[in-house]
Amino acid sequence: MLKQKLHKIIFFADTSQGKWFDILLIWTIILSVLVVMLDSVEEYHSLYGDFLLSLEWFFTIIFTIEYLLRLWVSPRPVKYMFSFFGLIDLFSIIPTYLSLFLPGTQYLTVIRILRVLRVFRILKLAKFIGESQLLKSALIASRRKILVFLVAVLTMVVIIGSLMYLIEGSEHGFNSIPKSIYWAIVTMTTVGYGDMAPETPMGQFLASIIMILGYAIIAVPTGIMTVGIGQAQKKQDSELFECKSCGNLDGDSNAKFCKQCGNKL
Repeated sequence: MLKQKLHKIIFFADTSQGKWFDILLIWTIILSVLVVMLDSVEEYHSLYGDFLLSLEWFFTIIFTIEYLLRLWVSPRPVKYMFSFFGLIDLFSIIPTYLSLFLPGTQYLTVIRILRVLRVFRILKLAKFIGESQLLKSALIASRRKILVFLVAVLTMVVIIGSLMYLIEGSEHGFNSIPKSIYWAIVTMTTVGYGDMAPETPMGQFLASIIMILGYAIIAVPTGIMTVGIGQAQKKQDSELFECKSCGNLDGDSNAKFCKQCGNKL
């Protein structure tokens, strides 16, 4: 009886107890992430290091107990353990224990922020989940185009980096082809760190071409994703509003009955 009650509270948010449990959990997660961030600031670490460490262990123990409870009340513990949230729950507590042997790994506990994704379930934001599925479908549909684009860009930066190595040479900071490729990537993506710059007229001319290409290349993945999202949206709408009785696809977004045959959608 206790196991069933805890299962409903921990895994479901359709009851007041379950909702308050998840809200409390989310605030605990946010506070624990803030503690890790503050501990990474040298000033706060030197003044309140011991206190922040105590808080981190306090939160870790709470999350450990919660994880073990989830395993205990889950009808299929192994399935939960290897689910998305199950793995996130596990990885959010491992770094603190690992820090006993490898100091500094406790900062990896910021992965706990991913657990806040449960807010979608608590607030029943189904539309956001639907939009994420739409984006996922668009990425899958565009994966070949994106792969071809990335290979083309990679080929381009290798060629340009090699040319820049030959033109500028070590005396101007282009000590190797890999380092020159790094410069080509930084320049083409319009990041421009400024740690390397061509000094010869030919090198500057090639750099100008790369900069212009960079602006053109940025627009390509945007266009690919735009088309992919449009196609995924069209497919989603056709699947959502298709009448199982007559096959009519011309349905309104808020329609409950098919306007052609009257069948319930």
